[in-house]
Amino acid sequence: MSAEEKKKLQSERLVKLVKYVYDNVEFYRNKMDKAGVAPEDIKSIDDITKLPYTTKNDLRDTYPFGLFAAKQSDIVRVHASSGTTGKATVVGYTKNDIDIWSECVARCLTMTGVTRDDVIQVAYGYGLFTGGLGAHYGAEKVGAVVVPMSTGNSKKLTTMMVDFGATAIACTPSYLLHISEVLRDEGLIDKIKLKTAICGAEPWTEKMRVEIEERLGIGAHDIYGLSEIMGPGVACDCKAHAGLHICDDHFYPEIINPETGEVLPEGEWGELVITCIKKEALPLIRYRTKDITRLTYEKCKCGRTTCRMANLSGRSDDMLKIRGVNVFPSQIEEVILSVEGLGPHYEIIVEREGYSDKLTIRVELAEPTDTFGVLERISKATRDKLRTILGLDAKIKLESPNTLARFEGKAKRVRDLRNK
Repeated sequence: MSAEEKKKLQSERLVKLVKYVYDNVEFYRNKMDKAGVAPEDIKSIDDITKLPYTTKNDLRDTYPFGLFAAKQSDIVRVHASSGTTGKATVVGYTKNDIDIWSECVARCLTMTGVTRDDVIQVAYGYGLFTGGLGAHYGAEKVGAVVVPMSTGNSKKLTTMMVDFGATAIACTPSYLLHISEVLRDEGLIDKIKLKTAICGAEPWTEKMRVEIEERLGIGAHDIYGLSEIMGPGVACDCKAHAGLHICDDHFYPEIINPETGEVLPEGEWGELVITCIKKEALPLIRYRTKDITRLTYEKCKCGRTTCRMANLSGRSDDMLKIRGVNVFPSQIEEVILSVEGLGPHYEIIVEREGYSDKLTIRVELAEPTDTFGVLERISKATRDKLRTILGLDAKIKLESPNTLARFEGKAKRVRDLRNK
């Protein structure tokens, strides 16, 4: 599809979407009226900036079904977030939405090399969380053999990985690191047929991707999605690893300044905003994801021409301010993975000490050692890099391998105790 054809398609879908939500969602009708925008004002995708933003608080304020545009009789599936920081965000799907979701995930899996000849273990959680069923339906669309493993029993997973000849796995990157340790401890690394991993649901760095690939001798790929938008399958990186290809015929991306809301030009880092230009049940308009990235429209080395987003540098609401320094946990992870002797498992602890912030980083050693000189060298190298690269001073606590918690779902890397 040429750029002109794509813009025409996006424009047609946006025009139809705006009239649809204005007629069917009171929230959007009131918001557009307040902003002085009528459906007939939207004539092409270029007019999208006339529309107001949508936030997660809007979903919570209209809980549970206030933003649904489809009739209940047309809703065939409901998913929801965990709601650990407030009310759950509820997402609905029509049959067409499920078909689109399956198609988008199938595209992503195809980018990573998964075909109908593969056996894929889906080790995301099944249930209200979108990861498990989203990856499952996409894998079935491709025609692969699906093993709906879910989470909860790592040794059973690794046994089945060997016995079933799994060639692909879909899970969080932190869980895959744990799986690699179980395989190593069980002496199964040389017995697996794994070729590809499709990892998402949490931020991870390029260095962690390389770590996973080297441990397992596979290709690891980043899949992106939000439950509010659809689930996994909004974007994925191909074998070129030059950014994540967005399914931009269904999800129109923008980058904005997170503080001012100003739309930023191509290549600028900012907050990702997505409009669901094809969904029926919950077609969000200009949804602020809080994910920090940038966009490029250049043709990829793989030949695809879809818009690409860079690997996330963090989330605007995950940013830590420590002694006046703004830092994302992923930046600390980059430093940790660059220090020889450290493993990929860590915990960031921020506390208040008097009138100042105290930063402690617990991090596992790659190999066990109690030699003082080695421990001091690793600790000093980590402190020096944090100070040089991020301008942070931190206490480094080196832990023995397999000391820190492992996570089957999203990893919990940060404990901010300043308001406790």
